[in-house]
Amino acid sequence: MDAAFTAEQDEIRRTLREILGKRCGPDEVKAAVRTAAGHDRELWQQLARQLGLPGIAVAEEYGGVGCAPADLALACEETGRALLPSPLLATAALCVPLIAALGTDAQRSALLPPLATGGLTAALAVSGPALATALALTGEDASGQWSGGGRAGGVQARAVAAETAATAATTDAAADTGWRLYGEAVQVLDGHSAGLLLVAAHTGGFARSRTLLFLVREGAPGLVRSRQAVLDETRPQARIELRDVPAELLGAEGADVLGALAATGRTAAAVLAAEAVGAAGQALARTVEYVRQREQFGRAIGSFQAVKHRLADLYVQVQAARSAAYYAAWDPDQGGLALAQALEALRVTAGEAIQLHGGIGFTWEHDAHLYFKRAAADELLFGPVHRLRAHAADRAGLFADPAAVRPREHPAADPDPDPTAADPTAADPTAADPAGTTSPPTSPPPPPPAQEKVAV
Repeated sequence: MDAAFTAEQDEIRRTLREILGKRCGPDEVKAAVRTAAGHDRELWQQLARQLGLPGIAVAEEYGGVGCAPADLALACEETGRALLPSPLLATAALCVPLIAALGTDAQRSALLPPLATGGLTAALAVSGPALATALALTGEDASGQWSGGGRAGGVQARAVAAETAATAATTDAAADTGWRLYGEAVQVLDGHSAGLLLVAAHTGGFARSRTLLFLVREGAPGLVRSRQAVLDETRPQARIELRDVPAELLGAEGADVLGALAATGRTAAAVLAAEAVGAAGQALARTVEYVRQREQFGRAIGSFQAVKHRLADLYVQVQAARSAAYYAAWDPDQGGLALAQALEALRVTAGEAIQLHGGIGFTWEHDAHLYFKRAAADELLFGPVHRLRAHAADRAGLFADPAAVRPREHPAADPDPDPTAADPTAADPTAADPAGTTSPPTSPPPPPPAQEKVAV
């Protein structure tokens, strides 16, 4: 593993930090989240044109930059520093990998180029508060029960006969696909403004129970979207209601949807970890700057030893989380652990930032609460931290029973067999000497006497 950044990666970080420093200050963030889209559309197009940010991990044949997911994580560290409200996470980290992994050649050719250029945004919709479960971040669900499981609730998909689909809403292109969706999904990141929805739905009833992904365009008949009031306004969420909505199946029916979702979750966890580390680092930097200026008892509060110790502990925790995030960007299988450490570092750093800012830090007008809300909202969406770590431990087999993992072998193959099983005379020494001349086994020697302690 080469931990050094390339010249291209350093240039991406420098350019992105420069743009966001000019266009994405705290006041601009607060203004952007109150727009109808929930983000600055002009800034989003600028990032797409100058840096190709939405398509940074998309292959060049589909109009992307052709970089690795590690480059996307590196860019998200900078967007996390500025708490950039944008559809980058929902589009580039969640939907693009699923389309690239499951989509047909025609679907990839039609969808990936506009997604890579920023002209089209996408959102992943799963039923209920199950985003972390669907992405296999906090547990494995091989049956896909989170998508409905054939019961009431969730999102259900049904196939429509060809002649019915041909006669229903022929003006809509998705009406000829032969699928209809019914149900609702909540906590859909950027779902209120996305031009394309990837909806996870259950189909097949109990006989052929399975989870599939479907494409739903904005403006589809029966689609109702409403933006929700959430804790962190920089991560806008929506409620999606589907009332017999025509949809297009993503890929084939036999595709491994749950496996693709789990793989996407591992990459997304690395991206989220880098983003959380960027936010934690910026919160710490702002706090250090404040304690250098704020005076109490005639001196800066940063000169007090207790404050120095608290800031030093935060620095160590943030740097450890950054190392874990960089390693996860290189090895996405470690994304769950890196995300847990990064979310914890962000939560602790944001909380300490409010404390060290004193009374002003508790006001809604101050910028410190933006980082605290991001920490709380991310842990609610993708955590909590203890479940992320528990699932990573289960995957690694840390608490598995050795007897259950390695069943007992046949006695003939036992490297240390019981001597009494092969030689009956070992259990009864007199069996080898019928006359009884064999001397009885000697008793073990007595333990040595305890040494007498002498007081000095």
